[in-house]
Amino acid sequence: VQLQASGGGLVQPGGSLRLSCAASGFTLDYYVVAWFRQPPGKERERVACITDSHGTTYGTDSMKARFTVSRDNAKNTVYLKINSLIPEDTADYYCAAAKRPVCVIAPYDYWGQGTQVTVSS
Repeated sequence: VQLQASGGGLVQPGGSLRLSCAASGFTLDYYVVAWFRQPPGKERERVACITDSHGTTYGTDSMKARFTVSRDNAKNTVYLKINSLIPEDTADYYCAAAKRPVCVIAPYDYWGQGTQVTVSS
């Protein structure tokens, strides 16, 4: 049973990335999936969350404007698209799943390993 986050990398400011969170060993049906990030030297924060019925929440208005969380239950995968990347988006990004009907801050049942996003020219 695991979540596998991928898609990070080095991106120039203004660019875009799509992160993926693939589940194996269990199905994401009935799970909310959240993306968190932890910038260097800072605390982890939740950036987006999606319910089984595709309801979405975002951490801040700025994230809502540039981040899009989506899911493909047929592929057992959740995505996070980040547009107009800025240096402040530099962080390790993690996905987590919880068997709940609504998005929560905590706790989460499963966590993926981080995928690093670096925004720099």
